[in-house]
Amino acid sequence: MENMINTHLKDFISGYSIEVIPKTVAKIDSFGDILPKSTRVYLAHLKNEDIAQMVAAAKRLSHEGFTVMPHIPARVIKNQAMLSDWLSMYQNEAGVDEALLLAGGSNEPKGDYDSSIQLIESGLFDKAGFKRLHIAGHPDGNKDIDPGGGIKNVSEALSWKQEFFKRTDAKMAITTQFCFDANVVKKWADDIKEGGIDIPIHIGVAGPAKLQTLLKFSVECGIGSSMKILTKRAKDITKLLLPYKPTQVLRELAEHKAKDPKFNIEQVHFFPFGGIKQTSDWVREVQND
Repeated sequence: MENMINTHLKDFISGYSIEVIPKTVAKIDSFGDILPKSTRVYLAHLKNEDIAQMVAAAKRLSHEGFTVMPHIPARVIKNQAMLSDWLSMYQNEAGVDEALLLAGGSNEPKGDYDSSIQLIESGLFDKAGFKRLHIAGHPDGNKDIDPGGGIKNVSEALSWKQEFFKRTDAKMAITTQFCFDANVVKKWADDIKEGGIDIPIHIGVAGPAKLQTLLKFSVECGIGSSMKILTKRAKDITKLLLPYKPTQVLRELAEHKAKDPKFNIEQVHFFPFGGIKQTSDWVREVQND
């Protein structure tokens, strides 16, 4: 039985993607020594990040043979000309033809765009030849979109994107914020499916890291109900100093997927808060077990 569970977990995390920032890219001598060549690497666009550094990091990763998916945060883009320039730079200098579209962390837009829907409506991604567009998902909810709680605005936005998904040639997926509770993920995935959303889901999961580090990022990123898993762990003095590993949440999701192949999670996306090598080493350890 245990071998079967391990097989399901190995299958579930196979072909994972991972997220990095330009500063991290500059510190690593060879990504090929750390990640499988087929790995999709998301390039996070942090607040006030310089686009030249983003493109340089994308170019480096692309030249090493990886598929690069930069974040395109709507609220930091001033106008259509700026968006067009970004897409041109990514494509012409780094060979990028896919992107994660999101509103971005800023509360106030710096220009004409306030949401990923407006980015899609611009038509510039299609014009630039981008073949894959991912959008953000929030199993724990998103208070930036629904300040009063609930899921009304998030659901309406997903429904609009579902209609776009059906009428476009672009490949799409929902890449989610990291989550710690498999039950929260399962309910969210089932709920949006019942609401007519069948865009494939790439579930966000925190890679191995110190518990204190994860608690810090969880608060900063507004992680909600699933964070109870971490706070419960923090109360156990025997586990407080041990690094968190995503084994439990991924094993539960893998088992659920094995029992219900129609469960709409297609892939795992890692947030390597404890380091890219630490995450890839953990995956390799599971795959070789």
